Amino acid sequence: MGGIIALIIVIIVLIIVLGSAIRIIQQQRVAVVERLGKFHRTLPPGPHLLVPFVDRVRYSMDMREVVVPFPPQGVITEDNLMVNIDSVIYFQVIDPVRAAYEAQDYVRAIEQLTMTTLRNIIGGLDLEQTLTSREEINGKLRVVLDEATGKWGIKVNRVELRAIDPPPTIRDAMEKGARAERDKRAQILLAEGQRQSQILSAGGEKESAILRAQGEREAAVLRAQADRQSQMLRAEGEAQAITTVFNAIHAGEPDQALLSYQYMQMLPQIARGDANKVWVVPSEIGKALEGLGGAVAQAASGIPTSNDGHFSAPKKIDVQAELAEQKKAEDEDADKRVQEAIAAAQDLENTRMSRLSPSNGPAALGAGLGAPAPDSGADEQPQHQAPSSAPTPPSAPPEPPQQG
Repeated sequence: MGGIIALIIVIIVLIIVLGSAIRIIQQQRVAVVERLGKFHRTLPPGPHLLVPFVDRVRYSMDMREVVVPFPPQGVITEDNLMVNIDSVIYFQVIDPVRAAYEAQDYVRAIEQLTMTTLRNIIGGLDLEQTLTSREEINGKLRVVLDEATGKWGIKVNRVELRAIDPPPTIRDAMEKGARAERDKRAQILLAEGQRQSQILSAGGEKESAILRAQGEREAAVLRAQADRQSQMLRAEGEAQAITTVFNAIHAGEPDQALLSYQYMQMLPQIARGDANKVWVVPSEIGKALEGLGGAVAQAASGIPTSNDGHFSAPKKIDVQAELAEQKKAEDEDADKRVQEAIAAAQDLENTRMSRLSPSNGPAALGAGLGAPAPDSGADEQPQHQAPSSAPTPPSAPPEPPQQG
């Protein structure tokens, strides 16, 4: 029974001894070993054997980069304004022995050093510079911390200011200023938009006015051409109607008696009208009555009436040819007048130069001044008269011989 208890005690002692003698270090960590209270060595990651009751692992350092946020701290700027700054620091242990023995609590030491350095930097800047110079502040703070923590075996990789909060009154004033700036920009953009709109509208109205004027001009040209064609066609129709009437009269071979009878029938229509107050008897009515009486007497005596006084048919008139000939004559007359004006101007210039020429001497100059001016209108030619397009009226038929 006693042997079993002794064996159990031996096993327990061996387990304790082996447990204290074997130490396993995790990856990215370094252990600091002390032997009898004095630094002995560092243990890299992996298994290691220690002397039981002599060696002891005092510190286990994490060699990875550490992120430590610091609570907001009140800092006074150069213009005596209190701002709260929230910062965060990225550092890494590069010498575990110095980090273990040079600083009692290196994290707290870094925090205090950061706050002190931050107050020194912010104290030389006003509020506007503090809000707009974060990169500059971060750079200065990192340089100071890196230099101070180098003796602790720590390297500060990065310093960031997460937030800079000015006082509430300053925040309200800044918000009002930002709102006023935004309103100003909005008004500027609105005015610019209205100006661009007015410019585009003016350009559109200008183009519209130009197109409207061009359309009116083309419409006026087309209306003028249509009126001209209408007048030409109307004149041609009237000419054809006159030709047809005269052809019909020529085919019927009217005599003096028929014409006198028709003249007598037209007299009541001439006198008809509300505005006619006085009716003057035409002088031709006597001749018409004489012709009508002579025709009746010849018919009563059985003498045949002479048909020698019939009308001759007028010639057909080509209105287009007449207008073309008239336009050609006008163009030739205009060209002739231009040439005459140019020749007269050249003659006048030559005369003036000959008078002013110094080679002619005083006598020639006096003679030139006393000479009469040439008659500029002596060479003018009479204008060409375009042939008339009106048809020739028929000649009056001869009176029939009186019966004795």
